[in-house]
Amino acid sequence: MENKVAYTGKDYLNKVLAGTASGVVIGLIANAILGSIFKSLIPYGSVFELLASVVMIMQFITPAIIGVLVALQFKLSGMESVVIGAAAFLGSGAYQVTEAGVQLVGIGDLINVMLVSAIAVFVTRLLQGRLGSLTLILMPIIVSVGVGTLGLIMLPYVGIITSSLGNLINSFTSLQPLLMTILISIAFSIIIISPISTVAIGIAIGVTGLGAGAAAVGITACTAILVIGSIRINQTGTTLAILLGAMKMMIPNLIKHPKIMIPVVINAFVSGIGVYMLTIQGTPQTAGFGIVGLVGPIQSFNMGTGLMNVLLAYFVIPFVGGYLIDFVCNKVLHIYENDIFKFIPASN
Repeated sequence: MENKVAYTGKDYLNKVLAGTASGVVIGLIANAILGSIFKSLIPYGSVFELLASVVMIMQFITPAIIGVLVALQFKLSGMESVVIGAAAFLGSGAYQVTEAGVQLVGIGDLINVMLVSAIAVFVTRLLQGRLGSLTLILMPIIVSVGVGTLGLIMLPYVGIITSSLGNLINSFTSLQPLLMTILISIAFSIIIISPISTVAIGIAIGVTGLGAGAAAVGITACTAILVIGSIRINQTGTTLAILLGAMKMMIPNLIKHPKIMIPVVINAFVSGIGVYMLTIQGTPQTAGFGIVGLVGPIQSFNMGTGLMNVLLAYFVIPFVGGYLIDFVCNKVLHIYENDIFKFIPASN
């Protein structure tokens, strides 16, 4: 039996976060960039309908991608990585079994995906060298099916985190409008850089009107800070990915450097005021997108908000304000250094 590398709890956390960050980008970026474009081109050819479906469906395998990348962080073999990817998907909640068959419903609960991936890696490493010639047969059964089933059992309990957060945010909608827009903007600016889905939260609580506008602008406020910070230290592709919607790739940065949320929250606070002053509207379906695919701005415009107000709320205030806030926090107050924005990709 090979000598195994001993990993601490911190090692597990860092490697799972790194795999998750890269997996989210790989799984979601195609639809974030191309989804709206292909949908708008559907009248010009059926091929665009096919392409729109492909990039949308690619999102549903995000849990499997995360599982594979987490496994590769631990130097596991190709077969072991795929087995772990299968476990992550099976325990993710990304599908529902109905009388009509299996239906894909989203990317699942990322917190549960991370937990299942970590457990699957632990079990796989525990079994290494113990199954002999039966490895190819037993590993998928024990890890994919066994740990995947455990993930499904855990899912309702892990989901309490998301539902509790949703209930908290929903309570904001009963407050005075200005306070509501500020708090919702801040809440969604934090959620977008966490393992919790902003889209799922927005739809679950049915946030609409100013609340939905505040949610989308809050996400944009976070995007602006991450883009501004990323420009200084990351490669162009990383910054572009963040701008196009891959904010969750910075989850490891939030865990390692919580102070990254200081400029994000301040920018969301200011941007939330802008939502109230400019009457930015939205729907539950657009609340969790921010400027990804221009979904938020287009919806606000379609609901009667003037173009100038939309541009101010979604682009001028978050990005100009974000630049000034980052400058003060970084250069004047020295709250943080540039390295808190350094993206750490998953590697084999």
